[in-house]
Amino acid sequence: MWMTQQKLPLGEHIARYVEWLTQHGAGIFDAISLSLSGVITALTSVLLWFNPLALIAVFALFAYYIQRKVSLTLFVALAFLLIFNLGYWQETLETLAQVTFATLVCVVIGVPLGIVAAHRPWFYAALRPVLDLMQTVPTFVYLIPTLTLFGLGVVPGLISTVVFAIAAPIRLTYLGICDVPAELMDAGKAFGCSRRQLLARIELPHAMPSIAAGITQCIMLSLSMVVIAALVGADGLGKPVVNALNTADISMGFEAGLAIVLLAITLDRICKQRETLKRGDA
Repeated sequence: MWMTQQKLPLGEHIARYVEWLTQHGAGIFDAISLSLSGVITALTSVLLWFNPLALIAVFALFAYYIQRKVSLTLFVALAFLLIFNLGYWQETLETLAQVTFATLVCVVIGVPLGIVAAHRPWFYAALRPVLDLMQTVPTFVYLIPTLTLFGLGVVPGLISTVVFAIAAPIRLTYLGICDVPAELMDAGKAFGCSRRQLLARIELPHAMPSIAAGITQCIMLSLSMVVIAALVGADGLGKPVVNALNTADISMGFEAGLAIVLLAITLDRICKQRETLKRGDA
C-alpha cells in the first residue's frame, strides 16, 4: 500500500540523534557513568562493611521504630537471616543500594515537579503526555539508548529505573496537592499566610499520605527493574536470576527470586505502615 511505501524515518532520526550524542558527549556521559557507579559502589561498600548479623539487627530495629509491631520486626529479622543463609547477602545489599538511590532521585525530582504541576495547570497539561509515555513504553526500550550512551554496568539500569519509576511520585504528589480542600486554603489566606506558608503548613501536610503512597510505588517499581537491569550488567539479585534463566538452574532461580520477594515484602510493609501513621497524624 502507498501508506507503507513512504515510511516516516522516525527510528532513523532517533538513531542518528543518539549517535550524535555518543560522538559529541562521550566525555560528559563517561563522567556521569563514573559518578553514579561510584555512588552506588560506595553505598554498597558501606552496607557490606557492617557485620551481617549486626546489620540485620539494625534493619529489624528500624522496622520496629517505624511500625511499632513485633510481628513485622520478627518477619524482617527472619527474612534477612534466610537471605543470608541462602548466600545472597551481598546481592541483596547491592539491590537495596540501587533501589534506595533510585528512589531518592525520583523523590527529589518528582515531588517538586508534582507541586509545580498542581499549582500550574498548563505545566501539568504539557507534562502529562510525557508521563504517559514513560509509563507505557516497554522498559527494555529504555535500555537501548542508555546502554549506548553509558555502556555496560549499573548506570544504564539505574537511569532506566528512574525514568520508569519517577512518574509515580509526580502524579501522586500532584493529586495530593490538588485534593486539598478549598476551605483550608481560604482559611490560610484569611490568616495572612504567604504562598510558601500555605504550601508548608496546609498543602504538604494534607497531601502527605498521597506523597507517601507515591514513594511506596516508586520503591516497588524500582525493585521490579532489578532483573531487567541485570541484563545490562547491573549487580544485585537480578544477576543470579538471569544466570539461572540462561542455565535453566531451577534451584538458583527459586532462591534468588525468593530473596527478591522477601526484600519487596519488607520494604512494602514498612512504607505502607509509615503511610498509615502519617495519615493518622494528619
